[in-house]
Amino acid sequence: NQADFILTLMSVFWEDGRKELESFCREAKMPPTGSKPSPFNHYLLPTPDQLLRVSIAVGFRRARLEYVYSLLRGKDLQTKQFSEEQREKQFAVLRESQTYVLDLQNWHEFFKVLKRAGYSSSQFISSQMAVLYAYALWLIGKRDFHVEHYRLREIIARWFFMTSLTGRYTGSPESRMEQDLALLRESSTADDYVRILNQQIEAVLTRDYWDVTLPTELETASARSTGQFAFYAALCLLDAPVLYSKMKVSGLLDPSTKAKKSALERHHLFPRRYLQRTKISEKRLINQVANYALVEWSDNIEVSDRSPSEYTPQMEERFTRDEIAEMYRLHALPERWYEMNYHQFLEERKKRMAQVIRQGFESIKEK
Repeated sequence: NQADFILTLMSVFWEDGRKELESFCREAKMPPTGSKPSPFNHYLLPTPDQLLRVSIAVGFRRARLEYVYSLLRGKDLQTKQFSEEQREKQFAVLRESQTYVLDLQNWHEFFKVLKRAGYSSSQFISSQMAVLYAYALWLIGKRDFHVEHYRLREIIARWFFMTSLTGRYTGSPESRMEQDLALLRESSTADDYVRILNQQIEAVLTRDYWDVTLPTELETASARSTGQFAFYAALCLLDAPVLYSKMKVSGLLDPSTKAKKSALERHHLFPRRYLQRTKISEKRLINQVANYALVEWSDNIEVSDRSPSEYTPQMEERFTRDEIAEMYRLHALPERWYEMNYHQFLEERKKRMAQVIRQGFESIKEK
């Protein structure tokens, strides 16, 4: 592929640059020893071709690699001729951008953007391209548009939430990013940068999207639903407690905590075996996103295959009426949901989940 061709060119004309890129990617996958600075993180285990894409987006404002491959070979796009001078000029651009991309201060500062968007770790990120392109846009905003630090974090957090929720970079990521980068080419100020990104966000996340499209998209049994992941991100943003727990979702999703059992587990609100006893046996229905909630693993074991009307009142005894009402609001649960018809429950919860996702997104304010 084109990334391999460019990496081969680097081996020939800038061997140190390729070695630096590969070393960075290796170190990013290994927890550091001692106090030495390291690119290790809980979001991305990058490959050289992935970070090459970021460097190219930052340096050349391009996502399609075949265009940049021609430039790095020394092709003059006006005369169509190849020259050593032109090649050296373009490699100088790549050197500068790669240095910026691999800067550890930039690297780790960017991951705060993902946390600000509610995504606590890679566990709930369905698209690595969304992470890579968000990093590229963050670097462009910082270096080329001089967007103030806090403002840049907020706008890219909003952008990442939008692109993750809608799967913006899952179909034809290069083409989509090429279009996004093109929007910035005639702009030069921080206000221009923020305005352009906000316009794209608002063009996608319309009222119809929140009220119609998103509830429809939540009608899925996919284990890696972008809507479900955005719902979990929204719970972190809204500082929600775990369902039927005093602990916070954000705290128990901390990726640095490792145990034999995960602190949180996805739990069927209407357990599988209970539904099967009521003649609902289709996996597509049983495993609907709207039938899942995050609970502490000990509660998940305790629930077993009991009916919701049996286990829920016992769980509620731990809390006051106000605590239950707030918990149900944040977890998109109708009052006395455990007594509802299952199909009606799914329909109602999808709508409520979409609104919780919207509230989470709107809590990220662009200033």
